Amino acid sequence: MTASFVKPNFSGRRLLVVGGAGFVGSNLVHRLLQDDPREIIVIDNLLSADIANVPDDPRIRFIGNTITDDLVLRDLPDDLDYAFHLACFHGNQSSIADPIADHDNNNVTSLKLFERLKDIRSLRKVVYAAAGCAVAKKTRDEPAATSEDAPVDLFHDSPYSISKLVGEMYGNFYFRRHKMPFTKARFQNVYGPREILGAGRWRGTQHTVWRNVTPTFIFKALHKEALPMINGGQDGRDFIFVADLVEGLTRIAAYGEPGEAYNLGTGRETRIRDLAETINRLAGNPTPPQIDPPRDWDNSGRRFGDPRKSREKLGFSADVEIEEGLRRTIAWTRENLPLIRRCMARHVARVPDVAKYQA
Repeated sequence: MTASFVKPNFSGRRLLVVGGAGFVGSNLVHRLLQDDPREIIVIDNLLSADIANVPDDPRIRFIGNTITDDLVLRDLPDDLDYAFHLACFHGNQSSIADPIADHDNNNVTSLKLFERLKDIRSLRKVVYAAAGCAVAKKTRDEPAATSEDAPVDLFHDSPYSISKLVGEMYGNFYFRRHKMPFTKARFQNVYGPREILGAGRWRGTQHTVWRNVTPTFIFKALHKEALPMINGGQDGRDFIFVADLVEGLTRIAAYGEPGEAYNLGTGRETRIRDLAETINRLAGNPTPPQIDPPRDWDNSGRRFGDPRKSREKLGFSADVEIEEGLRRTIAWTRENLPLIRRCMARHVARVPDVAKYQA
């Protein structure tokens, strides 16, 4: 990390993490516990998460409910120091299958949460999980790094992408109108431990199980299966290891300017075919990849984020190289195969191909 910035410390603070049982949220909670906070309030309805991700720690108060519940919102303490809003109806495919559920779990959650947080005057920062994909240019040509001030297109591939932008807009409104100290963390493609295939409830498509590309590839590689490379693996993404992203979230909380957006990414593109080759090599998978056609809804193609602003204003850097991050994620997946299979088994009636992993 850049030497001129002190590592954030949340000792003695009262923190709210909405979506704290999820992939990114649980990693954030583990990081915050290292600072000995006074209390971490974790709110998660386990729609796409598993309770196993929540640490058993007396400093954590877990609320297994939706943040849209009026009683949950009413009972939030009035002396919160920091709030992290990470909850969402995860995934483009699920949002396409059920736009109403996406709206209810993304747009309504953000609006009701911000309406409550605007009255908590002790808040030093509200950090919102925004999406880099929502502002990236749609191209299959050589991409340019997407900066925070990139123009926003009014045509989007999925309700998920739309809802993440709407969350930013609501937060911007509450910042300007009510002085809520709102900041935006624009995630690139996050990967790492605690992303559990099949966690939570059915969300309309097989992507309830087969989620982001990295955990899907790793699980299949460990089972010596062909990795399904959409569009022949030609597309590219900016893959950031979850520990680096979580450190970025803490730096936005500590140093971010209210009203501003910050990219959390590596600033480098990795082609999906290269990701597949690296995972197969590290997992010892000899099976050649499966070449699939492009998804008919997906125009994203190739993209990566520009982290210069985060580096200069927050002291942020993504330090874990992708091979090392994949190595750690593969090791975590091996150790947690029983948990992953248990979560996948909930959906076997709708996704029959998961039955073969239950033997």
